[in-house]
Amino acid sequence: MAAQPAHSAPTPGPTPDPATGAAVKAADRAHVFHSWSAQGLIDPLAVAGAEGSYFWDYDGNRYLDFSSQLVNTNIGHQHPKVVAAIQEQAARLCTFAPGFAVDVRSEAARLVAERTPGDLDKIFFTNGGAEAVEHAVRMARLHTGRTKVLSTYRSYHGATAAAINLTGDPRRWASDTASAGVVHFWGPFLYRSPFHATDERQECERALAHLAETIAFEGPQSIAAIILETVPGTAGIMVPPPGYLAGVREICDRYGIVFILDEVMAGFGRTGHWFAADHFGVTPDLLTFAKGVNSGYVPLGGVAISAAIAADFDQRPYPGGLTYSGHPLACASAVATINAMAEEDIVANAAAVGEEIIGPGLREIAERHACVGEVRGLGVFWAVELVKDKATREPLVPYNASGPANQPMADFAAACKRGGLWPFVNMNRTHVVPPCTITEAEAKEGLAILDEALSAADAHTTTA
Repeated sequence: MAAQPAHSAPTPGPTPDPATGAAVKAADRAHVFHSWSAQGLIDPLAVAGAEGSYFWDYDGNRYLDFSSQLVNTNIGHQHPKVVAAIQEQAARLCTFAPGFAVDVRSEAARLVAERTPGDLDKIFFTNGGAEAVEHAVRMARLHTGRTKVLSTYRSYHGATAAAINLTGDPRRWASDTASAGVVHFWGPFLYRSPFHATDERQECERALAHLAETIAFEGPQSIAAIILETVPGTAGIMVPPPGYLAGVREICDRYGIVFILDEVMAGFGRTGHWFAADHFGVTPDLLTFAKGVNSGYVPLGGVAISAAIAADFDQRPYPGGLTYSGHPLACASAVATINAMAEEDIVANAAAVGEEIIGPGLREIAERHACVGEVRGLGVFWAVELVKDKATREPLVPYNASGPANQPMADFAAACKRGGLWPFVNMNRTHVVPPCTITEAEAKEGLAILDEALSAADAHTTTA
């Protein structure tokens, strides 16, 4: 195991204060419009505080954060070095327009470029992951003079105009527009193979053949880019089979297509490497990032750009920008985050906890529960596929289930929370995505709670 980060021990939650919690919730319900929600059907938890791998509410309930919020608090909550960096930057220079050279902005870009694969040495900063995808697609279209972009069905790339159309999951449906120039295809996923493959080699070969055929029928000369999450996140943490990403790289090179890797969720230690691409030895032309670059302490994302694409804009302006591109407070938090991750061996900790604790623990849990069809992942980036029947692999709930149809997953999530674990639940899966700073003891604590909570899902299987 890597040395555990010194800040990871949690501080006990404050003395319960239900009256304040009720006031916070009342104000939220009166004025806050929540994303991805039917406003009248939600009941947001009022949060009183957080530290390390835990957060707590005003009633004194403490939760082990197995979601890292939205899989972004990679260094945990309230890391003191990052908090101090934000405070110091605010006292020195709160904000400055992106057209100026600012020391902390330059240093953040340098630290990111130092860790990206290949020649991705120019960094365009955005406010988050969706904007990073928007600009990566714009750069690809300008570079190639083409319009179409290919992405997989099992994907999520953001909620802005182009990003939501690139997204493959049902959140896209309400915003689908035929003019977006997006074509979806099937990526590899052996457990639910659309190619009737029986092993990873077949899945890889058939997935690449499917992609090549899709390109042929769409017209290679019309395709600007292929965008892939290096390891798809919200869609199910499906680690690509060996050779797949290299095969996509070769196809892109063959047809002059820009290869974009979306590392918004998988980047900055989440998979046990600085970037998930490092597992596969593949360098894209553009790489998007956000979330873990500063654990979301201040909104920040960006695009790492290859030399060839950056050169397009040496003598002509890039037609895009943001008021808060490279915001000093955000960049200060990124500098402090990246330095803390390096100094405290946080990436190595994520790799070790995944290999030695989470992976083996989940595989043992799978043997004990009728509802667990598969576990898969890397680092602190794991998915547990829940099924009604292990033999047929029928999902525990239907695709995109809601209301009564989703009750089995709702029962499971409620059991997790009663046990003091905050889960990440999507469709028929729970994702085990704690902070990269999680300790061995915390990981074991979370797995024990998860193990017990899965009994609630077992009750909905065909063997119950």
